[in-house]
Amino acid sequence: MTYRYITTPIYYVNDRPHLGHAYASVHADIMARYLRAAGHQVMLLTGADEHGEKIARAAQQAGEAPAAFAERHARTFEDAWRRLSVEPDRFVRTTAPAHARVVSDCLTRLFEAGEIYLSDYEGLYSVGQERFVTEKELVDGKLAEDKEPPVLRREPNYFFRMEAHRQWMRELVLDTPGLIQPVQYRNEILKLLEEPIGDLSISRPADRLSWGIPIPWDAGHVTYVWFDALLSYVSPLGYPDDPAYRHFWPAVRHVIGKDILRTHTLFWLSMTHALGIAPYQRLHVSGHLLGADGRKMSKSLGNGVDPLEAAQTYGVDALRYTLIREVSFGFDGIISHAVIEQRLNRDLADDLGNLAARTLAMVTKYRGGIVPAPHDYEAREQALIARAAQLPALVLALVDEMKLGRAAESVMEFVSQLNVYVANSAPWTLAKDPDASGRLDTVLYTVLEALSAVANLLSPVMPGKMQALRALLGMAPAPGWEVRWGDAVKPGTRISEGILFPKRADAG
Repeated sequence: MTYRYITTPIYYVNDRPHLGHAYASVHADIMARYLRAAGHQVMLLTGADEHGEKIARAAQQAGEAPAAFAERHARTFEDAWRRLSVEPDRFVRTTAPAHARVVSDCLTRLFEAGEIYLSDYEGLYSVGQERFVTEKELVDGKLAEDKEPPVLRREPNYFFRMEAHRQWMRELVLDTPGLIQPVQYRNEILKLLEEPIGDLSISRPADRLSWGIPIPWDAGHVTYVWFDALLSYVSPLGYPDDPAYRHFWPAVRHVIGKDILRTHTLFWLSMTHALGIAPYQRLHVSGHLLGADGRKMSKSLGNGVDPLEAAQTYGVDALRYTLIREVSFGFDGIISHAVIEQRLNRDLADDLGNLAARTLAMVTKYRGGIVPAPHDYEAREQALIARAAQLPALVLALVDEMKLGRAAESVMEFVSQLNVYVANSAPWTLAKDPDASGRLDTVLYTVLEALSAVANLLSPVMPGKMQALRALLGMAPAPGWEVRWGDAVKPGTRISEGILFPKRADAG
């Protein structure tokens, strides 16, 4: 049995899910689905980060208690993932008692090992990022991610000796080239690790912030939100003794956005090292989604795309497909309503949808809706059969590198080959020649069987629409993987006609 553990960020639930959340979660979900299809035992984790100053402040502004506010927003995220066909195996909440126990146990172990100490701290504090910052991080007096400049604070905090683990982290990143992907983020972290990174403040005075997990030995402090949240990657696995932790953790891959790169490298790697937890296998780091104006999507700019509204307008599968095809993971890119509509109309409706619709229509017209048995395969069919056999391994290799867009593109290139094959074979002409009946059977069967391969290969990306395609082809509901040619669509099976991807009526 081979295990794979995929995690999304543990989303901060001070507002509703936005497209950046959907981008990371859809990528993680698609990777998990591909790995399951290939026979791995997979766990996909997402969840809600519910503690901290931003939550307390947002709850106060909403006139709610922090617990009620966090509960409401956590449910909003769970509902969003259902609506976007993201199917996590576990949804962790940092307010769960089991998680709080893990955090308390880890804090106690580190304190007893001398990794945590109490000290006064004075510095610039970013409320938006919930951490102390340095002057060199500021641009025009604030962090790029924040609306407000940091505030000067002096208060007693417990500190984790993060600096003591810097050299180990640097050697780890140097010795493990694939640990952080894409490479530009690895280079960024290596540069940071060339100089002292300091120790990490991991508590807040309870008289200023009570919404958090108490420090076990000092009720006057609560745990810093990032120390709390990062441990939610191991707490759902029953860390440290549960078999799930032993099975899944060695194969963990985190999917994050680049705005939380430092926390998932400097903070998390030093924490795991101090606790004796093996470092993650890989950190997949995404870029920023940009609006149609080329600027980073933001609520204040009003240049974003609401993922749930987009799913309602264009279909959830068209949105999922666009998210992986339009913006290469790790890089910034534009997602707009026009972009989604173009992908829907061109790739899905014109290329794949039209191929399926006209093939099924010809089987209905020329063979009464019954799958014909193929006769002799010629070179053109043999080429398609060979390509169909190569695609599963090619797709999985790309998925392993989080190149999901390229994986889907390789399948769509096969769809283009099939469209050329249909045009060159001209089944509408063969149907007029009684002597070409066997040849027509072979052409129709070849396209039907190839479409079954496409349905299986794209099922992790578009689970709903590919299930619909399998139904039209008379196949079993569940997708297969590396299905031998001839075993998917059986001669004598009845097919159905249907439109998979209706074009948008207002398309230009």
